[in-house]
Amino acid sequence: MSALDPSTTVLTALASRLARDPDGPYLDFEGDAYTTRAMDAAGNRCARVLEALGVGRGERVATLLENVPEQVVSFFGAVKVGAIQVPVNTAYKGEFLRHQLADSGAAVMIVQGDFAGRIADLDLATLPELNAVVVVGEPDRAIDGIAVHDWAAAMAGASDAAVPDPGVTPSDLACFIYTAGTTGPSKGCMLPHHYVASLGEQIARAWEIRPDDCVFTPLPLFHFNAISVCVVGGLVNGHSAAIVRRFSVSNFWPEVVRTNSTIASLLGSLAILVGDAEDNPAQADHRLRLCVAAPMPPATDEAWRTRFGVPTFSAGFGLTEASLISALPAREQNKPGAAGRLNQDDFEVLLVDDDDQPVPTGEIGEIVCRPRNPNSMFQGYWRRPEDTLAAFRNLWFHTGDLGKVDEDGFLFFVDRKKDYLRRRGENISSFEMERVFHGHDAINDVAVHSVPSDMGEDDLKVTAVLNPDATVTEEELCAWVVERVPYFAVPRYIEFRDDLPRNPVGRVLKYQLRDEGVTEATWDREQSGFTFERR
Repeated sequence: MSALDPSTTVLTALASRLARDPDGPYLDFEGDAYTTRAMDAAGNRCARVLEALGVGRGERVATLLENVPEQVVSFFGAVKVGAIQVPVNTAYKGEFLRHQLADSGAAVMIVQGDFAGRIADLDLATLPELNAVVVVGEPDRAIDGIAVHDWAAAMAGASDAAVPDPGVTPSDLACFIYTAGTTGPSKGCMLPHHYVASLGEQIARAWEIRPDDCVFTPLPLFHFNAISVCVVGGLVNGHSAAIVRRFSVSNFWPEVVRTNSTIASLLGSLAILVGDAEDNPAQADHRLRLCVAAPMPPATDEAWRTRFGVPTFSAGFGLTEASLISALPAREQNKPGAAGRLNQDDFEVLLVDDDDQPVPTGEIGEIVCRPRNPNSMFQGYWRRPEDTLAAFRNLWFHTGDLGKVDEDGFLFFVDRKKDYLRRRGENISSFEMERVFHGHDAINDVAVHSVPSDMGEDDLKVTAVLNPDATVTEEELCAWVVERVPYFAVPRYIEFRDDLPRNPVGRVLKYQLRDEGVTEATWDREQSGFTFERR
């Protein structure tokens, strides 16, 4: 069973850390260091700012911020008034951004100055619940039609005295994390306070995190991993974290050494880049005892273990809605290709067929689960009761992923049952991508799907049917979409064809397109030399 008190919330975890270690290292943002006491005080000031803007219990506060202190300060400010943080992917713009603001019903948006233009580009009339925007730093463009406040000025005028207890419970919501949709827009996962804390405790068990550890990560704070491991996990487990704004191969070892980091939390693709890079003078002085990354190719695993002397950990399976479904303590030997053992302490897990009947050991089925402890997974999809009910059919949460379990309880991930894409750690909605492409005058029909990537996970391919008189080229279409989608969603491959394969009811047979992969008719963005600015 979980070692975490079932009454734990983000606020009780913060109070506990303050009581036992108020002035020890907590979070380091590229040299901008915070103790727990300092972060608590900043969170109090932010809470006062939000109160002055009319934010109260249960209301949503959206953020469009990189891995900067203000992202964490706004998280604590929101929960201190009983509100819910909605961290938005910093690559989002246009309809991707507007949808999450509209769907969440955010009352206040806290935005980084160099992203202000993205808010200015939105039709604010479609965001009736948004009352104010707070800008961190100098805005790149003016935002009209809504109340705009300067973060520094507002924070300077706010008290850092403790705010009244909002009375949140373990089941109250701490944040929404949006996941990519395939048959509709992205959905907001409602994450209760206790689940956010519980995942941090679960990961601490799997990674064997100690209070004297420092976890280094470039992973974004708008995803659940960094929030639960570094921000709230640090409160629960007592460790510190070093968070960088973005990943850099050349600066990886210098930052690891500067911060005395002992654990690196990466994506598999980032671990590959470090493993393939030339030696860095700083790497001789590192104190890393573990690199956590998935997927981890055998050659990369070997490089980390032999060249750097750092054991690796890639044995785990989970998703925003429910984690950790499987894991393995870092000291134990995993089976090749396995995602660790089923986490029977925290979840009941089954593999089932299409009728929700358990499949025999060793056979492929959909991974379904339910928690053994209350408030230790998501509560459903925000404003989508039908989707929530469908996901929890027959009283089991259906992950949409296929796997198999062997006689020793090791879980092997097989494939995604849902038709969504994953590229370098980012989930991408094929539905939303296709909607963007349908906005181009030359497009008659389109399917966005995956093809295997040599970096692991997926590369994106767009298979399109053009209108009869269209003259657009693949490069022109790619340049057009760069201005409309997050950088990580810009497709690598584009292919024009006469029609798309469909089943008798008209649904595109994406599995057939995936199987065809890259053909002689496929345009390759990387091979063509096409480049764009990553924003």
